[in-house]
Amino acid sequence: MNRALFLDRDGTINIDKGHVYRIEDFEFISGIPEFIKQYNNKEYKVIVITNQAGIAKGYFTAEDVNKLHKHINEELNKIGAHIDAFYMCPHHPDYTGVCNCRKPKTGMIERAIKEFNINVSQSILYGDKPWDIECGLRCGIKSYYIDTVLSDFKNKIS
Repeated sequence: MNRALFLDRDGTINIDKGHVYRIEDFEFISGIPEFIKQYNNKEYKVIVITNQAGIAKGYFTAEDVNKLHKHINEELNKIGAHIDAFYMCPHHPDYTGVCNCRKPKTGMIERAIKEFNINVSQSILYGDKPWDIECGLRCGIKSYYIDTVLSDFKNKIS
């Protein structure tokens, strides 16, 4: 079985500027690429789980988001880091109805667990919103707010 690092995207990996889907609007949070690389080096699967309600609202398409995700990995590859998979929920209850993937529901994580043979007791999740943490905890994954751990990590590497 594999260990996994589950990450939210907006507000955890990148600065949340509201419905980020264009490459020119994407900006890593300081220290995140190195943080991801640390988990790559420990042989964790790095998996992003992200609500992308802007798709349901018609602001952008899933293809737009996939292009951004490709760009994120290209940028991470420059320092020898990578994300193994991106799972996104394109729904919003007011536009598309209720789904089982929009956090805090657990559909994205459940799919990743199955597809990557994840051992939840050996995995961890970081997010910036209560629904990220709730989602991870519902799956039995140790779950934390990124701001606390990232400041500790940056202090160790500086």
